[in-house]
Amino acid sequence: PAGAASLRLCSTRVTREGIRKPIIDRIIRVDHAGEYGANRIYAGQMAVLGRSSVGPIIQQMWNQEKDHLKKFNELMVAYRVRPTALLPLWNVAGFVLGAGSALLGKKGAMACTVAVEESISDHYNSQIRALMEENPEKYKELLQIIKQFRDDEREHHDIGLEHDAEA
Repeated sequence: PAGAASLRLCSTRVTREGIRKPIIDRIIRVDHAGEYGANRIYAGQMAVLGRSSVGPIIQQMWNQEKDHLKKFNELMVAYRVRPTALLPLWNVAGFVLGAGSALLGKKGAMACTVAVEESISDHYNSQIRALMEENPEKYKELLQIIKQFRDDEREHHDIGLEHDAEA
């Protein structure tokens, strides 16, 4: 039947545009989980330091992370990617990491931010390299998104350094 053919097309390993679905699935799933975890870290930091002098800075970074998560939620639907089964773990672990680092004070929270954002930036750079090697034109939209988010993460990293993360 005609309907079965279209369903079958969605389950193939290469989409109509020639985009390799396993690569896209892996990138979107991992990045969604990372952005979800980052949101939970900032939620934990805000729970502890939200009313302190560093609260508005954490909130600003968290707002960008919320935008990142929203975009990856949209990409998951558009590309039919299932979320990681580990989201419940990221929920708890991210909040505990954020709150725990914030209990050490502003410097502890910013040290956590620098470490996490550096790791995420490196991860995004690896994805950018992989997509560029594969075919930059086919992955143009995803590359633009990842590059922008990588730049935002680097900005968060630098904000952490400016607010005594190394102390």
